[in-house]
Amino acid sequence: MTSADADHNQRRQLTTSERDLDVLATDLAQWLATKVDADAPPEVTSITRPTAGGMSSTTLLFDAQWREQGQSAGGSFVARLAPEASSFPVFEKYDLATQFAVMAGVAEATDVPVPPLAWLENDPTLFGSPFFVMRRVDGRVPEDNPPYVFLGWLFDATPEERLRLTRNTIEVIAKIHAIDNPAERFPTLDGEGSALRRHVEGQKAWYNWALADDGFRIPILERAFDWLEANWPTDPGPDVLGWGDARPGNIMFDGFEPVAVLDWEMAALGPRELDVAWTVLIHRFFQDIATRFDQPGLPDYMRRSDVERFYQEFTGHKVRDLDWYLMYAALRHGIVMGRIKRRMIHFGEDTDTADRDDYVMHRPLLEALLDGTYTWD
Repeated sequence: MTSADADHNQRRQLTTSERDLDVLATDLAQWLATKVDADAPPEVTSITRPTAGGMSSTTLLFDAQWREQGQSAGGSFVARLAPEASSFPVFEKYDLATQFAVMAGVAEATDVPVPPLAWLENDPTLFGSPFFVMRRVDGRVPEDNPPYVFLGWLFDATPEERLRLTRNTIEVIAKIHAIDNPAERFPTLDGEGSALRRHVEGQKAWYNWALADDGFRIPILERAFDWLEANWPTDPGPDVLGWGDARPGNIMFDGFEPVAVLDWEMAALGPRELDVAWTVLIHRFFQDIATRFDQPGLPDYMRRSDVERFYQEFTGHKVRDLDWYLMYAALRHGIVMGRIKRRMIHFGEDTDTADRDDYVMHRPLLEALLDGTYTWD
C-alpha cells in the first residue's frame, strides 16, 4: 500500500526506533540517579512511545519517582533522543544541544509556553545518542496520523473555534519573532552572509544527503530550486528567530489555548515569512489530501488570508514575497516526503515507484505552484 492509497481514517504504523523499552527504563533510572539527590535509586515506570509522534527523533514518555530527604519527588517526563543510525533518520544532523538552548532562550525571553526543561545529556554513552528530558505537559494536538482534516476534535470544532486556534497559533509565532537580537541570543544559529541564503543552501545540502547523493534525484524538487533562484526576493528584511516547524500540530492545546510549543529541531534565523509560509503550506498539504478523497476537509481553517491578517495584527509587519516562501515551504516539505518515502520502503512499509516525482506526496500542489495555477483561498 502506498502513502497516497492508505485509508485516511486509519493510523499508519511507522518505524521510529528499534530501542527496547524495558532496557530504556532501566538505563533511564540509573541515569536519573546521577542527576537527582535521591535517598534511594529512582524508579522509572509507564514508559511508552507516543503513537502520534513524528519520525525525526525518538520520543519517550515516562513517569519517575524518588524521595529526597524523605519527601516524594518526581513526576511525568518526556525524553527526546537523537535517532540512531539504524532508524534511517530523516535529518542528517540532529543537534539536541542547540534545540535545548533555543527552547531555554525562548522560555527566558517570552511567555511562549515552552515545556519546562529538566536535563540535557550530551554524552551518547547511555543510549548511543544524546538526549534531553523535559516535564510532560497535558493537552491535545491536531494529529497528523490520521490527519485532523478527516476526524477528531479540530474537525468537530465550530468554524469560530478553528479561527480562534488559527489566531492563537499565529500569536505564538509572532511572539517568537519578537525576540530581540536573535543572532546574539542564539549564536549557534548564526553564520556568515545572508541568513536566507544559508537556509536555502542548507536545504540543498539536505536534499543531496537525503536523496540525490544515493541516486534518488527528484526532478520536481530540482525545478523548484531553480524557480527559487530565478525569483529570489529583492529584500528579505531583518532576520528573526524562526521556530522552524511552525504549525498547530506542534502545539499542545487546553481547549483552544496553547499550553506547550514543541519540536524545535528546525529552528533557524531568517526572514519571518519562513514560519508564516510553513504554517499555511502544511495545512494545505493535509487539506489537499482531503479533497483528493472527495472529503470536505477544513477549508475554513488556517486560510492564507487569515494568517496574513493575524500576523500583521500581532506584529505590524505586512508579509512580503509570500508566494516565494510558499514555494520554498512546498520544496522543503517535498524533501521531507521524499526522505520519508525512502525510509518507509527501507522498512517494508511502502513500495517503490519508477516516477521519482511521486516521492513527493503533494506533487500536484508543487506542480500547480510552479505553473502559477494554485488557488489558496
